[in-house]
Amino acid sequence: MEPIAKKTYYSMSEVSELTGLKAHVLRYWETQFDVISPSKNRGGTRVYQAEEIERILLVKQLLYERRFTIEGAKKKLKEMRQEGQVADALKQNVGPAVLTAIKDGLEAVRDILTLPENPATEGDGLSSQGDRQSAEGRPAQS
Repeated sequence: MEPIAKKTYYSMSEVSELTGLKAHVLRYWETQFDVISPSKNRGGTRVYQAEEIERILLVKQLLYERRFTIEGAKKKLKEMRQEGQVADALKQNVGPAVLTAIKDGLEAVRDILTLPENPATEGDGLSSQGDRQSAEGRPAQS
C-alpha cells in the first residue's frame, strides 16, 4: 500500500485502497448513510475529503467489526451525533487504520531493501572464495 499523502481531495480509487473497500461498496454506502456524501469535480467524478474518509472508516467499523446491520449502524450514528460522540469515535477509529497503512508501507520498503541470502553461492557452484567444490563440499579435481 502506498503511504498516505495528506491531500485535500482523494479519488474513489484512492479511498478504496485506503479503506480496503471496493468502489461499489462506497457508492452503495453513499445512498444509505447521510454522513457519506462526497462532492463531485467538474468531470463528475467523486472526490473525498479526509473527514469523509474518517466517516467511511467509522461506518466500516460499525458494520464489519461491531456487526451492526445497516439500519442498526444508521441508528447508532444518529445516537452518536446527538450525544456528540462522532468526533471521539473518529479519532479512535482512524488511528489503527493509519498505523496499519504505515506498517504496510514500511514492510514494503523492507522487502525492497532486503537482499537475498548468500546470492553469490546460489546455484553457481562457487563458494564465496571462488573455489570450485564438489557436491560433498570437497574441492573439485581437475
